[in-house]
Amino acid sequence: MDTTEQKQIRIALDAMGGDYAPDAMVKGAAQAVKDMDIHMFLVGQEDKIRPLLEKENYPKEKIEIVPASEIIEMGEHPTTAIRQKKDSSMVVGMKMVKDGKADAFVSAGSTGALLVGGLTIVGRIRGVERPVLATPLPTLEGFSLLVDSGANVDCKPQYLYQFAQMGSIYAKNVLDLEKPRVGLINIGAEKEKGNMLTKESYALLEESSMNFVGNVEARNIPYGEADVLVCDGFIGNTVLKLYEGVSKTLMKAMKEELTKGLYVLPTLALAKPFSRLKHRFDADEIGGAPFIGLKQLVVKAHGSSKEKAIYHAIRQCKTFMEHDVTAQIAAAVQAEKTEEKAAE
Repeated sequence: MDTTEQKQIRIALDAMGGDYAPDAMVKGAAQAVKDMDIHMFLVGQEDKIRPLLEKENYPKEKIEIVPASEIIEMGEHPTTAIRQKKDSSMVVGMKMVKDGKADAFVSAGSTGALLVGGLTIVGRIRGVERPVLATPLPTLEGFSLLVDSGANVDCKPQYLYQFAQMGSIYAKNVLDLEKPRVGLINIGAEKEKGNMLTKESYALLEESSMNFVGNVEARNIPYGEADVLVCDGFIGNTVLKLYEGVSKTLMKAMKEELTKGLYVLPTLALAKPFSRLKHRFDADEIGGAPFIGLKQLVVKAHGSSKEKAIYHAIRQCKTFMEHDVTAQIAAAVQAEKTEEKAAE
C-alpha cells in the first residue's frame, strides 16, 4: 500500500442487513466513494451484491466485496445469532473492525445483534461502564443527541454521567458544537423532580465540568433546549419511537390538508417551504446512530434505510474517524478514573 491508501478511511458495510438490502447498501456505497476519499468493503453474499454493483458508476478500486454466506435476521435471538452465525455479514464485518482491516462498521440489521456483537467482538473502551446508542433528533435548533436511545434499559447514575460525557465529545466533534449543552430528560424542570436515578444523576452532572443545563421535559425536546439529551435506554427508546411516529403523522396530515381541492394554488406556493421543512426533519440526513464507547466505531442505521440514509451513515463514519472520537472518549474516561483514584 502507498501512503495515500494508508490514510484512506476504510468502512465495512453490512450489505445484507435492513429492509432494502442489498440494493440500498450498494447504491449508498457507490455514491459515497464518488464523493469521499474512503475505501468501502461490502460484506455479504457476493452473488447478490456483484450484479447490483456492476450497474453502478463509481471508482472501481474503492469498493471491495467481502464474502459472508449467512444473514442475521431481525427476529433471531441476538446472542444466539452472533454465537452461531460466524459467517454472517454482521459478524464478519465486526471482526474486520476488531482485526484492524476496517476502521468502522455500518449495519441496518438487528439492533440487538449489533449491540451484542459490539460488546463481544469489538469490545468496550477500558473504563467505559456501558457503550451507548446515540441518536440525533431533529429540533428547531438543528439536532440534539439522544443518549441512550435503547442499548441500556437498566442504568445507574454513573452510567448516565458517562453517557453525557461521551455524548458531549461526539456532539462537539461530529455535530460541530463548541460547548454542547447537556440536559437530563425528566418529568419536570425542577432539580428535585424525578426518581432516584434522575436525582442522583442530576447531582453528578451538576458537579461536572460539562455544560449541564439541568432537566429537560419531553415536550421541550423538539425546541432544542439541550444539545445532548441524557436518559436510560428505556426512556430514550420510548422518546425516539414517539418522535418518529409524531413526525410521520404530522407530515402525512399536512400533505393531506395541502392537497385538498380548495388549496391547490396555495399548495403550489408552499411546495418549496414544505420541502425545506421535510429536509430539516429528515433523519436520513444523519444516517445512523453510533454505539459510542466501543474500541472501534460501529454505526446502527435504521432498518428501513434506503441509499440516502446509508450514504449519510458512511459520511458520519468519515467525520467520526477524522476527529478520532474514540481516542478522545478513551482519554476523557481515563482522566476521570485517575481523578477518582486521586480523590480516594
